[in-house]
Amino acid sequence: MELRDAIKVLDSDAHARDFDEDIRPYLVEPYRSQKAPFLPREIYDRNLGGTLGHSGAKHEERLAAMDKQEIHTAVMYPTSGLGIGRAREPNYNAALCRAYNDFISDYCKASPRLKAVANLPVNNPAEAVKELNRAVTKLGLCGGMLAAQAHNKNLGSPEFYPLYEEAQRLNTPVAVHAFGGDEAGTEIFDQFICLHTTGHPFPVLRQLTGMIFGGIPELYPKLKIGYLEIGCGWIPYWMERMDEEWEKRGHVEAPLCKKKPSEYLTGGNIYYGCEPEEKMMGYIVNEIGSKTLMYASDYPHWDMSWPESAVIIWRREDLSTEAKKDILENNARRFYDLN
Repeated sequence: MELRDAIKVLDSDAHARDFDEDIRPYLVEPYRSQKAPFLPREIYDRNLGGTLGHSGAKHEERLAAMDKQEIHTAVMYPTSGLGIGRAREPNYNAALCRAYNDFISDYCKASPRLKAVANLPVNNPAEAVKELNRAVTKLGLCGGMLAAQAHNKNLGSPEFYPLYEEAQRLNTPVAVHAFGGDEAGTEIFDQFICLHTTGHPFPVLRQLTGMIFGGIPELYPKLKIGYLEIGCGWIPYWMERMDEEWEKRGHVEAPLCKKKPSEYLTGGNIYYGCEPEEKMMGYIVNEIGSKTLMYASDYPHWDMSWPESAVIIWRREDLSTEAKKDILENNARRFYDLN
């Protein structure tokens, strides 16, 4: 059976093109008139002179690309906005997120196949609560994103408790997403290949560690949390490492983490993005089941699979048909609460 005839693929992690000229009309003064880029720009050539990646800005181009990849619906995350932590001034951080969320809400009106999550002002947790509510109840967005890096926030700290409480009340997910860019430690590198290799997994795993040991899944047992764009092959290794630390030190240093970290990570409310070519995917399904892995295209970024993407998972021989349907549609539909 062909993929497009079997299920309606739901892409859990695509990306919007959020250029300054797209955001400016939605941004309030005095920020709208500023001449500097809204977020500081890095100097690396991510697209290798335009030879990698796609534009993905126009609706027609995006929908045609989704058809080519056999994707029915895509949930979009920011691109430039992944670096929202660089906007250190709290009020500006919040204003920039509101402008992006207004922009992406309007963008999605072009087709019911386009969905998006809200960018939340990580440097202004109090405003993040209000913005998540506005984004979900007024703008029709299907979740919230917290940037993993380029800021000094621990997402497991009490200042984020009100946000998680509101997300749980709204039955809307909070996803932690990295951007393969600058973070503490990357100053040792002088090539983008090194920075990008480490810049996705390390920031997300640090935030996951802070959130689990900080008791977030214990305090908010119905909260859906996603850890995206770092694949799934790390899960057994990191669970084992966290469990070992917890057994020796948890009662003193992580008192809000009442169970083994692995019990939270496999409890059904924490979801993981996965990439089509991951050799470990079949093993991971055997270890933790298929109910919390979500297919992600990463379109239109330079490091995505193209033109085949979702079909790579559909053709795998190490996954059952049920597991493929979970990964390609069912889990993301449940995570984002999409009918």
